[in-house]
Amino acid sequence: MTRKSHCSFISEHRFLDLLHYNLTVCVFSLSLSREETEERARERRGEKRAGERERERERAREREEGAREREEREEERERRERRERERERERERERERERGRGREKRERGESESERGERERGEREKREESESEREQESERESERERASERRESARESERERAERARERRAREREERARARERERGERGGRERERARERRERRKRARAGRERERESERERERERERESERERESERGERGERARARERERARERSERERENEREREREREREREREYREEREL
Repeated sequence: MTRKSHCSFISEHRFLDLLHYNLTVCVFSLSLSREETEERARERRGEKRAGERERERERAREREEGAREREEREEERERRERRERERERERERERERERGRGREKRERGESESERGERERGEREKREESESEREQESERESERERASERRESARESERERAERARERRAREREERARARERERGERGGRERERARERRERRKRARAGRERERESERERERERERESERERESERGERGERARARERERARERSERERENEREREREREREREREYREEREL
């Protein structure tokens, strides 16, 4: 195995270890998330059902209050109509009295006894009307007191309903806090188990890494030995190459010296030729 392929093999193993760790963490996180999601869904369903029941009771109370308010408005309308009729009767009696006074003026010749009788009748009518008004006023007061009692009862009912809502809200909050504590404790236990698993995986990875490091060290030693052998071979080949280079250099030097001697002989022959030519002249 060459050094490059060995490094590639180690990198692939490291990548696979990291991938396995990441997948394990993802699966554990997804399982926790699924449990928490299901728990929250159950809580939301329970709270939703409780909220629906509470809203239904609230709507029923609102319908009852609406019915009572409509009844009170109807009673108030009837009272206004009665008061209006009473005022109309009073105006009619006043007109009747005006007509009576007009008749009295017209009947100035009427006897004193008849006038006294008529006045007594009018007084009786006025007293009767006054008694009716007092009775109506008393009945109106009684109705107002009854309306106040009903309003007070409704207010007490609203206060009791508000206290009940607050109590239920506190109970829901307490249950939510208890569930949150339970989730926190469960999450703490899960985190502790996850930490222990991580520690075990870390120790296992460290052992595998030490084994791989030993293998790499042995591989490096084999590589160094191979390198020394190759270096030795390269040294021998270099020595032979240097010997061949020295031989070629010696041959080149020999050829150059031979060439130089040849050129020297050529110059010598040239000088002799020139000398003969000069002597012949």
